[in-house]
Amino acid sequence: MPDRFRLTLAQLNPVMGDIAGNAAQAKAAWEAGRDAGADFVVLPEMFLTGYQPQDLVMKPAFAHDAMAAVEALARECADGPMLGIGAPYVAETGLLYNAYAVLKAGQVHYRKLKTELPNYNVFDEKRVFASGPLSGPFDAGPLRIGLPICEDAWFPDVAEAMAESGADILVVPNGSPYRRDKFGVRMHHMVARVVETGLPLVYLNQVAGQDDQVFDGGSFVLNRKGALALQMPVFEEMISHVDFHEGPEGWVAEEGEKAVHPGTLEQDYRAMVLSLGDYMRKCGFKTALLGLSGGVDSALTAAIAADALGPENLRAVMLPSEYTSGHSLEDAKLAAERLGCRYDFVPITEGRDAITNTLAPLFEGREPDVTEENIQSRLRGLLLMALSNKFGEMLLTTGNKSEVAVGYATIYGDMNGGYNPLKDLYKTRVFEVCRWRNAHHRPWMKAPAGEVIPVRIIDKPPSAELRADQKDEDSLPPYDVLDGILEMLVDREASVADCVAAGFDREVVKRIEHLIYISEYKRFQSAPGTRLSNRAFWLDRRYPIANRWRDPS
Repeated sequence: MPDRFRLTLAQLNPVMGDIAGNAAQAKAAWEAGRDAGADFVVLPEMFLTGYQPQDLVMKPAFAHDAMAAVEALARECADGPMLGIGAPYVAETGLLYNAYAVLKAGQVHYRKLKTELPNYNVFDEKRVFASGPLSGPFDAGPLRIGLPICEDAWFPDVAEAMAESGADILVVPNGSPYRRDKFGVRMHHMVARVVETGLPLVYLNQVAGQDDQVFDGGSFVLNRKGALALQMPVFEEMISHVDFHEGPEGWVAEEGEKAVHPGTLEQDYRAMVLSLGDYMRKCGFKTALLGLSGGVDSALTAAIAADALGPENLRAVMLPSEYTSGHSLEDAKLAAERLGCRYDFVPITEGRDAITNTLAPLFEGREPDVTEENIQSRLRGLLLMALSNKFGEMLLTTGNKSEVAVGYATIYGDMNGGYNPLKDLYKTRVFEVCRWRNAHHRPWMKAPAGEVIPVRIIDKPPSAELRADQKDEDSLPPYDVLDGILEMLVDREASVADCVAAGFDREVVKRIEHLIYISEYKRFQSAPGTRLSNRAFWLDRRYPIANRWRDPS
């Protein structure tokens, strides 16, 4: 019996619903494994359809199309190594499962049905899938492999059942989305499974942007006692091979390359670049545009877009009014020049005057207020959407998490757009990420190196510039205070009393709490954006729009 076994890990990027394209990727990975002498080529969870398919997978035609593709892939990959791929499975009972198929000699050799179904944060698997039974490993020739699928490996029971049934190693296919500092959490759980079972473990994750979620890869291999044998990079598509040999204590993974993961600022920035690029590509857009105001949020969004798409595929539009400062005009143009993207200058004065004159008979006797401010924002939104329609460019919206949280944005105005990379990035972190991008350049960035966000944009007081001498702090607390309160109320679901105990003024906290609740209707209609935290707006945090409850503490 051979005492060696080669495993090929395909850390790749599926496209949701592109079953034929994903199958082609799987076959190419299988061919790479075959050429490298692999015994088993593995792809991530639900790779054939993309993950997460949400209610799409409940459409019978979709699930059966995927099942037929699995059978076809088995036939195409009959002569060579085994191939493991995640795909939905409809049993004879009619129940739908999140499954993992092992293909061998032209047929499905083994199928694992996911047991532990996540139902928190962005996950809602109990809505669509049935829970599979505990099961043992499958026969892979010289050894037996247990296949806990993603969440199965976050709890002891599935892995223990496989170990007790004679598994020699565990291979964990994942669709695990990124959030800041999540890698340590993954590693903690996987080390626990290794220690409990005494078995080596292979953790395989995909790299992809899917709507708001980003899958960051970072696949790894652990030997007994949690010793790291192989570490793949984050956010990089890659195929790697790991060799196992049988020793006195069982099967052991041989040492491989160990990528060093970057810090959280770089990972957040990379996540925003990847998610925007994949969202555009997977939705069929090649070019984008945005309103470049001379402020920090639009400047950072422009840098992200230029890095994701290439500067030649980005249009920046300055839409000034009489309230737009000379500094903003200069800074916006300089930012566009440094990125190397197209820059258009479209004043809104004539259009705003026409709208104001049209409404004057109805507004007679009333003083100007936020209505007139919002007309400017909505006119900009109209003009940007007109450009989007005319040229087929996706409009990007640029609001940060602080603004999205308290509704400091105009619905049907500056909230217009198809995607918002900054949606889960608080304002104070926007400044940090800007400084990081100015100081660093990586091969995956398509825009130039250097100070692409002018320092004056970062340093000047933020302003919407919708009235004379306006500053954000006229309407909101300083951003360090605001973000501290939001981090407690939104990210940690803390009480008002908790915030006060942390040193925040109760009156300010209550005002921010009120703004969060009354802005829910805006968030309900807002563009999707990159998920960076464990409490992003949308699937992570689901609140009613009509809601009179307020924290009495």
